[in-house]
Amino acid sequence: MDLQQVSGILQQTLWVTLELSAPLLGAALCIGLAISILQAATQVNEQTLTFVPKIVVTLGVFAWIFPVWMGTLVDFTRSLLAQAGTLP
Repeated sequence: MDLQQVSGILQQTLWVTLELSAPLLGAALCIGLAISILQAATQVNEQTLTFVPKIVVTLGVFAWIFPVWMGTLVDFTRSLLAQAGTLP
């Protein structure tokens, strides 16, 4: 395996990681921002007020996007195995 193949595999891995983590991180960011604005407006500084909605939204997004995740991971694994099959 030469440097170009390793670089390509690493690039694919990083892209798939970004693709899979972006929806969860985006949802947590949006709900966190909304709750922060609400806390700043009402001056209620309760830690559970930020934690519980983030967990609920993150789990909801995870459940919603899980089939897409599995398809992406299966495709990525198949491409890795196909590349491994062509190694000398």
